[in-house]
Amino acid sequence: MDYEVFGLVIVLLLCVAWAIVTERRQRQLEELGQLPPGPRPFPVVGNIFQLGWAPHVSFAELAQKFGPIMTLWLGSMGTVVISSDEVAREMFKNHDAVLAGRKIYEAMKGNHGHEGSIITSQYGPHWQMLRRLCTTEFFVTSRLDAMRCVRGRCIDQMVQFVEDAGASGTAGIDVGRFFFLMAFNLIGNLMFSKDLLDPKSERGAKFFYHAGKVMELAGKPNMADFLPALRWLDPQRIRSWTQFHVNRAFDIAGEFIRERMETVRTSSAAGSNGSTVEEEEKRNKDFLDVLLEFRGNGVNEPATFSSRTINVIVFEMFTAGTDTTTSTLEWAMAELLHNPRTIRKAQDELRSVVSPNKKLEEKDIENLPYLRAVIKETLRLHPPLPFLVPHMAMRSCKMLGYYIPKETQILVNVWAIGRDPKTWKNPLEFQPERFLEPDSVDFKGHHFQFIPFGSGRRMCPAVPLASRVLPLALGSLLHSFDWKLADGLKPENMDMSERMGITLRKAVPLKAIPVPYNKLM
Repeated sequence: MDYEVFGLVIVLLLCVAWAIVTERRQRQLEELGQLPPGPRPFPVVGNIFQLGWAPHVSFAELAQKFGPIMTLWLGSMGTVVISSDEVAREMFKNHDAVLAGRKIYEAMKGNHGHEGSIITSQYGPHWQMLRRLCTTEFFVTSRLDAMRCVRGRCIDQMVQFVEDAGASGTAGIDVGRFFFLMAFNLIGNLMFSKDLLDPKSERGAKFFYHAGKVMELAGKPNMADFLPALRWLDPQRIRSWTQFHVNRAFDIAGEFIRERMETVRTSSAAGSNGSTVEEEEKRNKDFLDVLLEFRGNGVNEPATFSSRTINVIVFEMFTAGTDTTTSTLEWAMAELLHNPRTIRKAQDELRSVVSPNKKLEEKDIENLPYLRAVIKETLRLHPPLPFLVPHMAMRSCKMLGYYIPKETQILVNVWAIGRDPKTWKNPLEFQPERFLEPDSVDFKGHHFQFIPFGSGRRMCPAVPLASRVLPLALGSLLHSFDWKLADGLKPENMDMSERMGITLRKAVPLKAIPVPYNKLM
């Protein structure tokens, strides 16, 4: 007991000392230049208690009072929040380089630095090399076209899983779960050329479990992020548990990497007999091949990638690609069921273009403007990352006449921007038709009123993949099944509330009953 009291006293003293230091720092910053306006912070905690249950909503409400660029203090963490397309345009057009740093939270801090991480690496030669690899090798059109059959197979598999699950009862299925399994297996095939989640893959199931735990932990508010005096204590154990699950996932990914390297050696040794070589040639080159074959200049980039770097890249592909895809697709299906007019319109379009005895293919998407509009409208109302990934000022700068100190966290509230009544007519209504107009905007990063994937240097590099997968996955389920809500729930009574994690998910998972359309016919 004496030790517990002593520890509590030490923590309180550290917090008081930090409050004094923080208040002095805030005064010094105010003397250096005018910070963007914002609510007055409380000692130690800053504006944390003004955030409410959903920070993106609280920040949008505060922006109505303090303006579209404002300063808040999350404990000792100085934060500038951007809440309008005009300020976002100024940031990405004129200050993109200086604000291209990355704010690293405790859960994101690994034991081996940020080598190999395109998400957490600071802007510089190493990050530029990783970004170039993504755009020229991973998400380049030629490679994505070559993997079209893989995407189609994973989505066909999802359709079959849904049909089997729907046939087993009338209670409804967890729609988001099937989207997650599809996304996870898709990334598994892009990385390793194999399904990771199937009855025969115990390692895949373990990787799935540890990756899921990392995403769950990364989405939790962490006191150690806001009060640096607590970092060494890790009071919520978020950093330590995150690293535990990351290391377990790395161990499993390492096994796949070693197996592939052994296959490559065996293929080379097979030489003239050619049988193993022919088997390898039948398989399209996947992302793991690209990483293993990488050869850098050895100056500002490595000569080859270490196993650790490959592990980081692989793991980020899974964490970044699965949760965001699942969130968007579940929200899309929820909004369609919540607005029966829209689901009828989407299905009428699909079934007029693709006959019931055929399956939807990627080449059909160009002829389905309403389906594409449904995806865009979902991303407008429910961006998977409501603040994108936090930016950081790499050095002090001035923006719109305001002083932005070095190491300030920059949050772009794309959730608020997508619902701004100054930009969007009836912004809270789900109206895919708005994206059918000739001058409608796109999510490629050039229209700042609609940037669910960000803009500028640190824009999500996987947009070309997402723009293929999202409409194909959603369209396949709409084309193959008619849908009704479980438990006799009426559309107007659906719970459409949100919950924050690493992505913005539905608070209540969507449950619906799939009825195979070909059987109805």
